[in-house]
Amino acid sequence: MEEQKFEVLLSQKTLEIEALLRRYLPEETGYQKTVLEAMNYSLLAGGKRLRPMLMKETYQMLGGREQVIEPFMAAIEMIHTYSLVHDDLPAMDNDEYRRGRQTTWRVYGDAMGILAGDGLLNYAFETALTAFDLVSDTDILATRRIAAALKILAKKAGAYGMIGGQTADIEAEEQTEALSTEQLLFIHEHKTAALIQAAMLVGAVLAGTGERELALIERCAYNIGIAFQIQDDILDVIGDSEELGKQVGSDAQNHKQTYVTINGLEKSKADVELLSEEALQAITGFSGEHSFLEELVRKLIHRRK
Repeated sequence: MEEQKFEVLLSQKTLEIEALLRRYLPEETGYQKTVLEAMNYSLLAGGKRLRPMLMKETYQMLGGREQVIEPFMAAIEMIHTYSLVHDDLPAMDNDEYRRGRQTTWRVYGDAMGILAGDGLLNYAFETALTAFDLVSDTDILATRRIAAALKILAKKAGAYGMIGGQTADIEAEEQTEALSTEQLLFIHEHKTAALIQAAMLVGAVLAGTGERELALIERCAYNIGIAFQIQDDILDVIGDSEELGKQVGSDAQNHKQTYVTINGLEKSKADVELLSEEALQAITGFSGEHSFLEELVRKLIHRRK
């Protein structure tokens, strides 16, 4: 796909997701108004909207054409946002700014920051459950697909997914001995790749994809997530602070063990290439339209910021 065409489509699709998220925002009323404001403040902070985009592109590539995907698109961005809200808290990363503005806890206080994250996680599933309202009560197949999608979303976001990865990451920071590659890959798989897997698997399940194709999608999403995180580690070593919009070298300053510190820069680059090539081969193996998804994955993995 031509660079200019891709950028136009990317901007258009991002704006469509922004509009979709706004449709699902909770109304800021009642005695709980403050937490609802904090939730909406967090969700509207911007970002790539990568996960809902991957979800919809996978869904459409595999033949999905219904609106049933939309509640899940909003839900996965809410889950991703809640994880960032909690990451920024004083007990976690203690970050005061994200995407150029104050983090949720800095605006609303750390207690309300905790509640805003909790609220977003719960509201994500309230939102996803509205997918049942978009199918007929007599459409048993569609109902089963929604139930299967909910199961994927819950597991990939929970203790056996993202939260498990966060736990291992926190404990690794206190670890005095060197991390093994296996340990680091567990962290990356669960902390980063799990929600990418959730996005693409939910899209595939709702499109009615079979077990063999689901396995390919899950592996493809794993590769994307791991390559994305390795590239993040690489950029912290060789990236440009101005281009990235953040200070580079923080991993080294904080004595944090990364894929690069364990495996070296050249092997890390080679592994990004290998993982991305496998992911792209999987995508191009599907018969549906995938030119935008293919280019999105390529840009994501090989990003400079």
